[in-house]
Amino acid sequence: MSESEKLTHVRTDGSAQMVDVSAKPVTSRTAGAVSTVVTTPEVTGLLAQNGLAKGDALGAARIAGIMAAKKTSELVPLCHPLPISKVTVDLELDVPVPGSVQITAEVKTSGQTGVEMEALTAASVAALTLYDMIKGVDRAAVIAETKVIAKSGGASGDWSRS
Repeated sequence: MSESEKLTHVRTDGSAQMVDVSAKPVTSRTAGAVSTVVTTPEVTGLLAQNGLAKGDALGAARIAGIMAAKKTSELVPLCHPLPISKVTVDLELDVPVPGSVQITAEVKTSGQTGVEMEALTAASVAALTLYDMIKGVDRAAVIAETKVIAKSGGASGDWSRS
């Protein structure tokens, strides 16, 4: 295994460590992630009409995702606290299939390390919040695939999922 293929959060003795980014330059960095909540077309219809007894589920999920991005370093032990410049969380009904909600999060910073974890945290917590809001009408709802879809900035450059 080459030096570039080693896990950066693991010391030679196998114990966990926070990566030292002090020598890295500050660059503009962006990351996007998605998470999907699979429910029913009836539930996405209720969401579209703001018809849930708990209130504005989409708005609550959006705010929860934004808040979560800002708290990532408190939730994921080896993440660096970052000066987040922007977080957007968008929820699309019936995407990618009828009866589902696709949550897309994008996070931006100028820093020494990327914001993939912040984007993943935003999408994940928005999905958890949406599940909490709809579980009263669909206990079988599922939080499906959560993944990074793109990143830019830093030494490794730009990347996007095909």
